[in-house]
Amino acid sequence: MTMTLEHVAIWTNNLEQLKDYYAKYFDGTANKKYTNESKHFESYFLTFKSGARLELMTKPGIPRNQNDTITAQYQGLIHLAFGVDTMQEVEEKARQLKAGGFSILSGPRKTGDGYYEFETLDPDNNRLEVTARFED
Repeated sequence: MTMTLEHVAIWTNNLEQLKDYYAKYFDGTANKKYTNESKHFESYFLTFKSGARLELMTKPGIPRNQNDTITAQYQGLIHLAFGVDTMQEVEEKARQLKAGGFSILSGPRKTGDGYYEFETLDPDNNRLEVTARFED
């Protein structure tokens, strides 16, 4: 049996903005929006070239995430990591996001476990990493 991570889901109050962000900056392809009117629920699945998928969901009454942008973090899922092939691509993506008005929290930098990465936040302040294997 082969196990794969099928998808990760994010609640948002900014469904269209988040869909557009992941499509523009991370090359996700969105499906047609799913709407369940009786539950006041809407969602998109974005599919990435690797086959991984991200579900973006909205529904009234979902409380905000308690993680802040810099210091306070809580147990549970804390970030999504997007992989690229080269250190140069890590740097290019950091420049692209910064030019788009998104903050770079740290990096690009070499990590102790052999990666080259930076951290950023999506429009909902979800923590993201863009990473590649470190090349000497």
